[in-house]
Amino acid sequence: MTAAESYYGRPVLKPPVWKVPDVPLYLYLGGLAGASSTMALLADLTGRDRLAGAGRLAAAVGATASVGALVHDLGRPTRFLNMLRVFKPTSPLSVGSWILAPFSALSGAAAASELTGRLPGAGRAAAAIAGAIAPAMTTYTAVLLADTAVPGWHAVYRELPFVFAGSAVSSAGAVGMLAAPEESAPARRMAIAGSVLELVAARRMHRGAGLVGEVYQQGRASAVLRAARTLTCLGLGAAVLAGRSRTARVASGLCLNAAAAATRYGIFEAGRASARDPRYTVMPQRTS
Repeated sequence: MTAAESYYGRPVLKPPVWKVPDVPLYLYLGGLAGASSTMALLADLTGRDRLAGAGRLAAAVGATASVGALVHDLGRPTRFLNMLRVFKPTSPLSVGSWILAPFSALSGAAAASELTGRLPGAGRAAAAIAGAIAPAMTTYTAVLLADTAVPGWHAVYRELPFVFAGSAVSSAGAVGMLAAPEESAPARRMAIAGSVLELVAARRMHRGAGLVGEVYQQGRASAVLRAARTLTCLGLGAAVLAGRSRTARVASGLCLNAAAAATRYGIFEAGRASARDPRYTVMPQRTS
């Protein structure tokens, strides 16, 4: 079957109208914020104050910037506020909005307390609640994409949350290594574990996608994802050596965050490419 076999050769699905770089940044920054909040909570519980502070600041900056990217894509702030008027448990978009809004507010409160030294008890409480929400913050965007009709995202709904989680954990660990070098051992372990999870989950995602997997192996998406894998491998190798080398620590931090951003962008582009070609909508239905 060719693309011309659809009506007038037009796509069966309307490609997503989300903009670049707004949505890829929203995906990357949200994951970084969630994993950083988890890192901050665990560091606080184990008495690593410098690492906890770095995690709180990263969570606040990431969440705030993520909201900013989303609002810019929507066009008007009121559109984001309208998403909070109703809570619909069956809608990933609605649930995601209700994860993002309180997480951002709590992370901001925790960071403000960290920076000013005021209301430390309230700041720690806000950080703890944000840390409890953080796993959902880290992965809800994967569910948001996979729940759409876009073939390139829906076909990998099982693996996508693990790819996003691994990518987020590695990028948060990388931030911890850069911002709190004297307490970087736990952050380094996060970076290593997240990188391994991302690489394994991404490999399984590409193998199990079937026909739709072609969109991950061609065009811009393929080039970006290859770069992401290379950066992840380089960052992973540098993280292993980071305990003995400042240069390796900095290289790992930069590579893993660049890899996380590239992973989100590559997956975003693959989904858009799959929506433009009717084969990826029609053929899986015919063979099911």
